[in-house]
Amino acid sequence: MSRVNVDIFLKQKLVENGYAFSPLIERQLLDFLELLDRWNQVVNLTAIRNAYDSVTHHILDSLAILPFLHGKRLIDVGSGAGLPGLPLAIVQPDKEFYLLDGNRKKTHFLTQVALELQLKNVTVVHARCEQFKPEVCFDSVMTRAFSSLKEMLKLTQHLLCPSGKFLAMKGIYPESEIKEVPEKFKLLGVHDLKIKGLDQQRCLVQLALHNTLEQD
Repeated sequence: MSRVNVDIFLKQKLVENGYAFSPLIERQLLDFLELLDRWNQVVNLTAIRNAYDSVTHHILDSLAILPFLHGKRLIDVGSGAGLPGLPLAIVQPDKEFYLLDGNRKKTHFLTQVALELQLKNVTVVHARCEQFKPEVCFDSVMTRAFSSLKEMLKLTQHLLCPSGKFLAMKGIYPESEIKEVPEKFKLLGVHDLKIKGLDQQRCLVQLALHNTLEQD
């Protein structure tokens, strides 16, 4: 598929979903898709091979949590192909994004994307999440297609600031997982993510530590 056709499709889907980005940001999103496709032929980054599906399943899916980003310092745990962290970092250059993954080939890809797209707000970390001990905590801990909520909270709670939020991207409403959330955490909400062009259920689970105030 030609870059021009994918570019037209990307612009169309961004408009349909209410996004208005600068030409630079749109070009960076397109460059990210090209790099993803190129690397995916050598390194297994994602099962999606169609460029149009990458627009909906990767770009639009990642951007759907934009309204829920909390604070200036965020970490994408188990970032894999950089989802949702890279698209969010591209469209939110004023925020600081850490992309963490335990697979060295994937972190090599993430590092290359950050270099080629000149993303100054991206730091790539090769480590298992439970072994990563940052000097400064994070305002938001994001996960996508990660483990259960209970396991995610167990492995990542040391990364979150006391007033921070967990942002767990899920498919269908994870009722059984929510019931297993330990009492030390509180459920802030489960939000349906409406994505035009993606005919699949998506939701975002927001959680926090108890005895902290919810902030915008």
